[in-house]
This record gives sequence, C-alpha cells and structure tokens, in this order.
Amino acid sequence: MSQKIRIKLKSFDHMLLDKSAKKIAETVTSTGAKVCGPIPLPTDKKIFTVNRSTFVNKKAREQFELDSYCRLLDIEESNAKTVDSLMKLELPSGVEVEIKVG
Repeated sequence: MSQKIRIKLKSFDHMLLDKSAKKIAETVTSTGAKVCGPIPLPTDKKIFTVNRSTFVNKKAREQFELDSYCRLLDIEESNAKTVDSLMKLELPSGVEVEIKVG
C-alpha cells in the first residue's frame, strides 16, 4: 500500500494543537510508519476594531485579535494498520483535522 498521507491541523489554541500533533505522531510511529513534522504554518491573524460606545465617543475604540494556528504532518510508508489507528484516534473538540491521501 505504502501511500503518502498529509494531515493539516487547525486550532485557535496552540497548546491544544501541539498536544494533538504529538498524539498523532506517537500513534503513527507505533504502527511503523515514518512521520515528517509537525511543521508550523504561518499564523492567520484577524483583527476586529469595535467602537466602545454607540453614539458619543467616536475615538474610543477596542481591538480584538483572533489567531488561527496550523500544523502540517506528512506520513510516509503507511500501511493499513496506520490508517486504521488514525481513524480510531480521538482528538479534542477544538482541533480541526483535514486528511489528504495521495
């Protein structure tokens, strides 16, 4: 089988993301496959500016920042056992997982 699997993880919490990437890497290496990563991708920052008051103070504003962190894992020399263990793996609810097989 020996196919290449690419896993992309996204989250707003970088600590949770690193724990999930470590858990995936440990699971994959226990099945005998080779892991490259986790590779940190650039952080996506969104900044929102909001007026503090509704009518009077135009100059009084607040800024909020929303950071989105990403990690990339490449799995090489995978087998059926590797894919099966990845499907059974439970990750925290704050992490979005995107898997590409190719």
